[in-house]
Amino acid sequence: MRLLTSLLAASAIAVAAPVLAAETKDSAVTAPKAAPMDSGALTLERVFASPSLAGPVPRAVRLSPDGRYVTVLRGRPDDRERYDLWGFDRKVGQWRLLVDSQKLSSGRELSEAEKMQRERQRIGDLKGIVSYEWTADSQAVLVPIDGDLILAGLDGSVRKIAGTKGGELDPSLSPKGARVAFVRDQRLFVGPVDGTSEPLAITPAEAASTVHWGEAEFVAQEEMNRFRGYWWAPDGSRLAVERFDEAKVGTVTRAAIGAEGTKTFEQRYPVAGSANAEVSLWVIGADGQGRVQVDLGADKDIYLARADWAPDGKTLYVQRENRAQSRLEMLAVDPATGKSTVLFTEMAAQGSWINLSDAYRFLADGSLIWLSERGGFAHLYHYRTGEDGAGTWAQLTKGPWVVTDLLGVDQKAGRVTFIGTRDDVLAPQVYAFDLKNPEKLDRLTDLAFHNSAAMDRKGQTLVVTRSGDAQPPQSYLADAAGKRIAWIEENRVEGTHPYAPYLASHRNAQFGTIPADDGTPLHWMMITPPLEPGKRYPVFSYHYGGPHAQVVGKGWQGVLAQAIVDKGFIYFAIDGRGSDNRGVAFESAINRVMGSVEVEDQLAGARYLKSLAFVDPARLSTFGWSYGGYMTIKMLEAHPGTWAAGIAVAPVTRWQLYDTHYTERYLGDPNKEPKVYETSNALAATGRIADPLLLVHGMADDNVVFENSTALIAKLQAEAVPFEMMLYPGYTHRISGPKVSKHLYETVFRFLDRNGVGSGQ
Repeated sequence: MRLLTSLLAASAIAVAAPVLAAETKDSAVTAPKAAPMDSGALTLERVFASPSLAGPVPRAVRLSPDGRYVTVLRGRPDDRERYDLWGFDRKVGQWRLLVDSQKLSSGRELSEAEKMQRERQRIGDLKGIVSYEWTADSQAVLVPIDGDLILAGLDGSVRKIAGTKGGELDPSLSPKGARVAFVRDQRLFVGPVDGTSEPLAITPAEAASTVHWGEAEFVAQEEMNRFRGYWWAPDGSRLAVERFDEAKVGTVTRAAIGAEGTKTFEQRYPVAGSANAEVSLWVIGADGQGRVQVDLGADKDIYLARADWAPDGKTLYVQRENRAQSRLEMLAVDPATGKSTVLFTEMAAQGSWINLSDAYRFLADGSLIWLSERGGFAHLYHYRTGEDGAGTWAQLTKGPWVVTDLLGVDQKAGRVTFIGTRDDVLAPQVYAFDLKNPEKLDRLTDLAFHNSAAMDRKGQTLVVTRSGDAQPPQSYLADAAGKRIAWIEENRVEGTHPYAPYLASHRNAQFGTIPADDGTPLHWMMITPPLEPGKRYPVFSYHYGGPHAQVVGKGWQGVLAQAIVDKGFIYFAIDGRGSDNRGVAFESAINRVMGSVEVEDQLAGARYLKSLAFVDPARLSTFGWSYGGYMTIKMLEAHPGTWAAGIAVAPVTRWQLYDTHYTERYLGDPNKEPKVYETSNALAATGRIADPLLLVHGMADDNVVFENSTALIAKLQAEAVPFEMMLYPGYTHRISGPKVSKHLYETVFRFLDRNGVGSGQ
C-alpha cells in the first residue's frame, strides 16, 4: 500500500490508478497530434484512450554523466503505455529518438518474478522501456526490454549483453561502467560490459529454494521503497549484497483468476504478526572473492532499511530498523571485516513510528545531511563526527512545515537543495540554502505551481516538474539557482495538444479548510460544474485516508476528475488526520486506531458539503481504492445514511491479511494487540451497512489479496446485507487499460444512477 512519489507524481484519481511534480519554445518536444475523436465532450472513453490528454509527460528524466544529454522516457502517441527513450543534445539543441522500444521488442512474456517486481514498483501496466542507465562515458545506455539487457550506443549501435538469457532482474552498471551486475536464478551475476567474457555468479549456489541473493525481499519492495538487494562500491571493486531466506515466511496460495482459467502461486507472504524473511548482508569482491558477512547484530528479526557506501568506499553505512519500527540505527561498517558500530540512533516520537526516507546524503568530508522528524516535522540536519568520535547535530531547516525530499548537495559550493512545504502545504516548492547560513532559504520555483524535482550528482543542475490546475505536468532544465535553461517538455495546452479542445470547458479547483472535531484544520478541494441558481448537484467524493498519502494539492487534477464534473457531479476530496505532510502529530492520529479519526474527518467533509446550498444532500457518494476502499466500508458502517452510496475498490477488510512492515507500523503486533486489529478491521460491523455498496476487486491482486473481498462478500451474504460487485479476472491491484478503465468507471456511474445518486448524464 506504499504510495510511490516520483518526478511526475499525480493524485490517484488523476491517473485512475490505486495507491495502498532565455530558452525558445522550439526547444520542447513536439506534442503529438490530437486523436480524431477529440471534441468538446470529455467522455470516459477519451479519458483513457491514446494519446494521453495530459500530453507528452516524460518519465525517468536523467542527465548523462557528462551533462550533455537529457534523456526521458516518452509514451507513444498511439500507445500511451509504451515508452521509448528520447534524448536532448544540449550542445546542438535538438531532440532525437535514441531507442525505439518497438524495434527492439522480442515480444517475450515477462517472467512471474519480473511481473511481480513491476507490480511493486507500480509500473505493471507499462510496456517497452521502463528503466535505463547511462554508461560512465556517456556514450551508451543500458536498457532492459522484454527481459533482455541491451546496450544502446549514441552512434545507433545495439548490442545484447553477452551471457544474458532473458529474465535478468535489477541490472546495474558499476560506477566506472566496466561491469554490469544482475540477478538471475536467485543469484547475483557480474560480467564485463564489453562482452569479453561471460558473466559469473559471485554468490554461492544454495540448496534451499527459499534463499535469494542480490534481491530485495517482498516487504522491502512493497513497503520500504527499496527495490535493490545489492550496492556497488564507488570504485566498482566490490559490492554489498543482501541474502535473504524465506523459509520461515508463511506460504499463501494466491489464485490469479483469469478469463480462461486460474493459475495458483504458492507465494511467500509475511502477514502481520508472522515471521519475516531472515536477512543478512555481505561484502563480496566483483570477482566473487573475499566474501565477508556484515555484523547486523544479535537480533535477527530486524529490517535492512538502507545501505550506502561512503564516497571514499572505506565505510559501508547500513540503516537497521527494529521490528516495531520505533528505532532506526545507522551502522558504520568496516567492509574488510564486517565489524559494525552504531553511529547514531533515530527514535520515533511517543505514539508514532519511524518513516523511512531516501532524503539523506553522505558527504566527502565524512559528514551527513539527514532528514529527521525528531522535532515534530520532517527537517534537515547536519551530522558531524569529531576527532574524539562523538557526533554532533545541527538543525538546518525549521518551522511548522515539512521537507519532503533532499535533491542534491553541491559540496564545493556548500549548497543544499530540497523540496518543502514552507510556503504552501498544497503546492511544494524547491528551495536551497548555504550550509554556512541555513536560515536564509532561497525559493527556486514558482508559487503558482505544484513542484517536484530531481538533481544531478554534483548538485548543480535541476530537472523541475511542475503542474497547475489547467496545466498538465511541464518539465524543464534549470541551473542551481533555479533559472530555466531549457524546456524538457513545455506541454503547453494549445494548438494540437490533446487537451486543447477541452480547455474552454475546464473547471478550476477551489480550496479551503474546515475544522476536525478537535479543531485541526483539514484541507479540502472542490471542482463544480457551472452552477445554475437554485439547482442542487450530486457529489462524487474521492478519498484515500491512509498514511503516506496526500490527495488535496494545487497541481494538475487530471482529466478523470474533469470528466466526472462534465457528467454533472461536484468532485470533492478532503485530507483527514493520518495523511501526509502535516507533521508527526497529524499523521500519528491513526496510530493503533485505523478507521477512526480519518473516518470522522470524512464525515466532517460530508457535513460541510450538505451545508452548501448548491449541494443535493441526498446524492452524496464516496469512492476509494486500496486503503480508500477500506475507508469506504468503514464510513458506511460508522455513519449509515450520511453517504447515499459507496464504492470500495480493492479494499483491505482484515488487517491480519496484510503484510508485516506496513500493518505493524500502525497497528502493532496482532499477537500482542488483538483488540487493536479487531477494532480496525472492516468486517465486525458489516451489519450496519444500510446504504448501497459497490465492491470492485482484481481477481489476481497480489497486494491486497482477493481474500479480503471474499471475506467481505461472505460476511455480507451471511448477514443478508445487499450489495453489488464487479470483479476483474486477471487484473491485479491495478485495474487499468483503455477499455477496462472505461468499463470500471461506467460501472461506477451506472451503479450511482440505479440508486438515485447519479447525475442522469
